[in-house]
Order: sequence, then C-alpha cells, then structure tokens
Amino acid sequence: MWRQLSGVARSGGNVNFCRMRGLSALVQDKALVDGAWVDSSNSKATFEVRNPANGALIGKVPNMTVADAQKAIDAAKQAYESKEWRSLTAKDRSNLLKKWHKLIEEHSQEIAEIMTAESGKPINESKGEVAYGNAFVEWFAEEARRIYGEIVPSAQPNREIIVMKQPIGVAALITPWNFPMAMITRKAGAALAAGCTVVVKPSEDTPLTALAVAKLAVDAGIPKGVINVVTTNKAAPIGDLFCKSPDVRGISFTGSTEVGKLLFRNSADGIKRICLELGGNAPFIVFDSANVEKAVDGAMASKFRNCGQTCVSANRFFVQDGVYNKFVEQLKKRVEALKIGDGQGCDVQIGPLINEMQFKKVSGFVEDARSKKANIILGGKPLSDKGALFYAPTIVTDVPPSAQLYTEEVFGPVVSIIRFRDEEEAVKKANDTRRGLAGYFYSENLQQVFRVAKRLEVGMVGVNEGIISAAEAPFGGVKESGVGREGSKHGIDDYVDIKYICMGNLQYD
Repeated sequence: MWRQLSGVARSGGNVNFCRMRGLSALVQDKALVDGAWVDSSNSKATFEVRNPANGALIGKVPNMTVADAQKAIDAAKQAYESKEWRSLTAKDRSNLLKKWHKLIEEHSQEIAEIMTAESGKPINESKGEVAYGNAFVEWFAEEARRIYGEIVPSAQPNREIIVMKQPIGVAALITPWNFPMAMITRKAGAALAAGCTVVVKPSEDTPLTALAVAKLAVDAGIPKGVINVVTTNKAAPIGDLFCKSPDVRGISFTGSTEVGKLLFRNSADGIKRICLELGGNAPFIVFDSANVEKAVDGAMASKFRNCGQTCVSANRFFVQDGVYNKFVEQLKKRVEALKIGDGQGCDVQIGPLINEMQFKKVSGFVEDARSKKANIILGGKPLSDKGALFYAPTIVTDVPPSAQLYTEEVFGPVVSIIRFRDEEEAVKKANDTRRGLAGYFYSENLQQVFRVAKRLEVGMVGVNEGIISAAEAPFGGVKESGVGREGSKHGIDDYVDIKYICMGNLQYD
C-alpha cells in the first residue's frame, strides 16, 4: 500500500515525502488560508509528521504562528460577510456540501491510506472512518435546507411573532488525532450548513488527513476563506487566540477534559458559543441476564477499535457474579486472537499507540494497577518486537477503586474488569465518576433495560450494542464530558443564533 519514493519532492515545496500510491494530489505540505496553500510566516518553519507504527517520516507541514492564525480568522470573517457565502441560499450551500461529499467518496481509499500512515489506525478502520466522517457531510448537506424558523401565535391582535435562525459567524474547530477526518466533518459540516465559516486547527499528529479533506472542499467549489486549516505543533497560543478574538463567535473542541476546561474558561470574556466533546470513563456492564456471546462481541468492538484510543471506548467493565467467569474466559480467547502490526496490513486489527506520551500513560496505568495487587491475566507489557509504540492488548481483573485504571480514562488497549453482585451496585459504581460521555450495558431483561438506561449518568447509552456513533444521532456527554451535541439535527444548534422579530401595528381590516 505504501511506496517509499525517497528523494521525490512535492511540486511547489521543498519537502520530501514517503509517497502513497495515487496520492500526489491529496498529500499537502502547506496550510490553507483564504483559498491559498501557504507556508508559515515564521521563516517557513515546519514540523514533521511520522508514522507511529515504524517512525518513518511521512512529510512536513507548516508550523503556523499566531499571526498566521489571525490571517485565517480574517479570511473566514471576510468570507462570511461576502456575498459568496453569507448570501447563499440554503440550497446552494447544500449543493456545495454534496459536491464535497461526492469527492470524498471518490477519494476514500487515498484518504484512508493517509490516515493509516499518520495515525497508525488499521486500514480497514480508516476506511470505516472515511465512510463515517463523510456521512456527516451528507447529513448536514441535507440539514442545510431544514434549518427552520417559526411563526408563533401572538396574544395581541395586531402583532406577528417571527423566529428565525441565523449563522453565528466564524467558528474555530479544534480537532484530535484519533478521528482525524470525522471530527472535522462532524463540526465543519454543521457549521457550513448553517452558513458559518471555519478555521480548523487539526492535531499536530494527524494534519495530513485534515489538509487532504480540505483540498477536496476547495475542489468542490466551496469559496475561498470558508474553510481554513492552520497546522501547528504549538496549539496553546493559537487556542488562546481563538478564545480571545472578537471575530471568532464559536469554538468547537474535541479532546481532553483538562484542555476543554481551559478553553471554556478563556472564552468566558467573549461569551462565545462553545461546544465541548471531552474525555469519558465509559462503564460497560454485563448483567446475569445478558447474552454473553453478544456482550463479548460488543466489548471487542467498543474497547479495541483504534487500539482503544476513542473517547467512547469502554473503560471500566463491570461483570455480574453469575456470568463473570464465562465472560472473562471468552473475552480472553478473543483478545489473544487479535492481529497486531502495522496498520497497512489488511488483516491487522491492532496498531500502535499514537505517540510516546500516550504509550507512557497506558503502560503507567497498568503498572499502577499491578502495584495495587490487580491481576494481569493477559498482556500488560510493551511489544517492542512490533515497534516502539506497540502495547499488548491487556486484561486486568480485580481492579481496586484506588487504581488509575478505575478512576481515569486509559485511552489504550486495556480492559479493566470489576465483579459486582446486583444492579444497584453496578449502577452506583458506573456513575461514580466526574465523566459522563458514553455507557454500555448488556441485558435481556426488558424491565432492567429501561431502569438502567435511565439511571446511567451519561449522554449516550449503548444497550446490547458496542458501537453507537451515527450521523443521525446526537453525540455528546454530561458532567465533565462536555456541553453541546454534534451530529443529528441538534448539531446545527451550536452554529446558529435565534432571532425574534416582533411585527407590530399591523392592520388586518
């Protein structure tokens, strides 16, 4: 899949790339500002993008400065105010988004290969993400024509009450590395459908996917300045600019709770619209009434997708006494059979962790559990023969409440299993966290299904299902897992203002 063509430089730049089959037009070595592909103003400074599976250099992209980000904001503001965007009809915006969707679909293989190269995600998962991410472009292309207002019956005979929804303006989108395409399209699709313009700051680990998708937006005819992409490995100063700039009217962020709190706090002075999709600590409950085989299937899907590096990944597994041994035995067999390696292999199911920091976090959490007398029944060690960032899929039982695996999100291929006696205990333990993004449980008892689904303190619940994300469904959490919702018809809400118009002194006689 990958072809190393050393010494082949990109036209228009001085960066050597590990080339992929057919990707000459999609792999970009410049940022996108006001419809132009540009370098950093800081003496054309760049930073490297490397494959976490083998450390190979994929490419270099501009290390943009605060001044560069300000130019992107200015371009987005100008594009928003221009007749080329703000004055477009909903149908026109819809048609442009449909063209973008079609181009992404046509180039899905190339995008998936870029994604696998820079994130380490298995190629089949990357293909799945392209389809998933593109579903948001399609969904919001359709929603663009369904941003309805209202006519409200007035209590006064000579008045009419009209309610309309209008775009908020420029939105800053800060996206993570674990879903480098879908987190952009889920935000940008909604913002553009509403009539906003955007400045995207992708993760420094996965900027090439963002640039490739932006290139297709340009090719689709979306006007200059409507989508801008600022690449940098110094996120804090640019994030601070987004928070403080009076021209940025909304911020959408997916990432850690700690960074989300900082953005929330720093945006307060500007009273900005803010959407935060933050960390989770998802419970996965298996009741005695569960179909254990289906529960194991769901556990594998929820836990090991993208090497456990997803915000909705199951984090704490609570298994009832009656099915505990059966569940652990079956899960162990399935985990032992996982294919581990470089994500470009078509049969690979587990790739590397994204970077050294994440590798140290995962291994540190396991060692912390080991030191607190938890039982490591599988894995629990690096796989140095595979590469520097590979960690063995791990199962840990008898996890004490004091362990980091119990209290914090591991974001890696580690299953933490806790035994419980009854429903009350399971729900209490599941809710004993400040996070509340997703939760899962397996039960064939209909009464129990409704009781537990209502009582779990999360924004999303998977009942007898391990994969719950969909373009049609509202995605988001409660407590410290964020504010706002992405996807579904509610995904538009963060990008529109509601305006009330009172028309008085009307004569109907």
